[in-house]
Amino acid sequence: MEKTQNNRAWFLVLPVLVLVAFSAVIPLMTVVNYSVQDTFGNNQFFWAGLEWFEEMLSSDRMWNALGRQAIFSLVILAIEVPLGIYVALNMPKKGVWASVCLVLMALPLLIPFNVVGTIWQIFGRVDIGLLGRTVSALGLDYNYTSDPFAAWITVIVMDVWHWTSLVALLAYAGLQSIPEAYYQAARIDQASRWAVFRYIELPKMQGVLLIAVLLRFMDSFMIYTEPFVVTGGGPGNTTTFLSIDLVKMAIGQFDLGPAAAFSIMYFLVILLISWVFYTVMTNLDKRDGV
Repeated sequence: MEKTQNNRAWFLVLPVLVLVAFSAVIPLMTVVNYSVQDTFGNNQFFWAGLEWFEEMLSSDRMWNALGRQAIFSLVILAIEVPLGIYVALNMPKKGVWASVCLVLMALPLLIPFNVVGTIWQIFGRVDIGLLGRTVSALGLDYNYTSDPFAAWITVIVMDVWHWTSLVALLAYAGLQSIPEAYYQAARIDQASRWAVFRYIELPKMQGVLLIAVLLRFMDSFMIYTEPFVVTGGGPGNTTTFLSIDLVKMAIGQFDLGPAAAFSIMYFLVILLISWVFYTVMTNLDKRDGV
C-alpha cells in the first residue's frame, strides 16, 4: 500500500520563499542586469556584455582594495580567534560570576554598527577622546585622521573590541559541552594544562571554532559601517576596503555598470570561501561521526 504524502506543509514555507525572493533574488537579478549593460540616463540601456567584468579585473583600484580587505580579515582572525579562546578558557564555568561574565561579553555585540563607529571616532580623537589624549600624553604621535598606521590600528582595535566576544561565547559553549569525565581522566593521568587544552578542549571546540572563523571572516570581509564612520576610508585610501570602494563607485561616481560587476565578483569570492569553510565543517562532522 502506497503512503500518501501531505504537501500542505509547503504552504508554511511559502512566506519565507516570497520574502527571500524580494530581499535577495530580485535585487541580485537587478545587479546582474546592470553588470552586462550600460546606461546614459533616461532609463536607456545598451548591451555591454562582459566589458565591465574585464575592466574590473584589470583595475588596480579593485585589486588594491581586495589586498587591503584580505590583510584586514587575516589580521582580525589572527587576533580575535586566539584571544576569544583565551577569554573562554578563563571564564568561570558555573555560578553567579559565570552569568555575569556572559552578560558582559554579550554587551558589545548588542551595540549597532554605526554607534560603534561613532564611539571610536570620538574615543580616538586627540582633542576630546580619552584614547587619543592618553596616547598623546605618553608622547606618542597618534592621529588616525592623518596617519595611515594609526588609522589601521584604530580600525583593528575597534573590531577586536566589538567582535571578540562572539568568538569567546562560541568557544565557551564548546567548552561547556565537554563531559567532566574527560577532565577527571586527565587529572588521574596528571596531564599538564597544555595537554588538557591540546588533546581535550581544542578537539571538542573544532566545530564551534570553524563556525566562529566563518562568521568572523564573512563579517570582516564585508565590513563597511564602522571604518566608514571612523575614517571614511582614509587617510587617502588607506582604509578603503572593498565595501567602501564599492559604495563610492556606485553612489559617489554613479558608475552602475562597473559597480554591479564589482559587486558580483565580491559576492562570488565570499560565496567561494564560505563554501570551503562549509565543506571543511561537513568533513569534520563526518569524521567525528565515524
